[in-house]
Amino acid sequence: MHIVQPGMEIDVLKENNKIANENWRLLKSHGIKSVDFMGSIGAGKTALIIKMAEKLRAKGIRVCAIAGDVTGTDDFGRFERSGMEAVNCNTGKECHLDARLIKKSLADVDLDGFDVLFIENVGNLVCPADFPLGTDYRAVVVSTTEGDDMVRKHHDIFLHSDIAILNKTDIAYAVDVNPETIAEDYSRLTGGLKKMYMCSVKKDEGIDEILAALGF
Repeated sequence: MHIVQPGMEIDVLKENNKIANENWRLLKSHGIKSVDFMGSIGAGKTALIIKMAEKLRAKGIRVCAIAGDVTGTDDFGRFERSGMEAVNCNTGKECHLDARLIKKSLADVDLDGFDVLFIENVGNLVCPADFPLGTDYRAVVVSTTEGDDMVRKHHDIFLHSDIAILNKTDIAYAVDVNPETIAEDYSRLTGGLKKMYMCSVKKDEGIDEILAALGF
């Protein structure tokens, strides 16, 4: 049996937040805007980042990505094939990225060579919520293929995010999901103070609105 000693979890989170602050200061010192994309496997995080990067690069904005996965290089490879500079970051057995792993990954990035850093977190709607990485924004991405109860089941990750994105709206009818149900759940959770941004990466719908919400 694995026993967590009292205070151990608090110490881990405190240390993570300390390193996250260091990461944020480092990125700001180089004038880099950063976004941490969280969400479950298959939500479309990789495709969304690639599409956003394409639009930013068309404006002359230099973009780099960190691909976070438990193992493998699949998403890292997709970033590179799209023309992006990228760093692969495997967590081993951990179900989330943490600030320490990002600090290590940043050592492999030419911080003077980029204006924007996109971080794709490990596919998970639970663990990443408690571990800020030191980015300007935290975004959570879900898709219509996951059903209409994502917000109701995973309050924390939505409450710990600055922006919520619902992807694959173009096939909502095929999976019998009403996007408005998800948007209404999110509005109730946030007291009506935030809206859920809807998009279809495949059809290039809603991406510009998301970029604007992130200040691009």
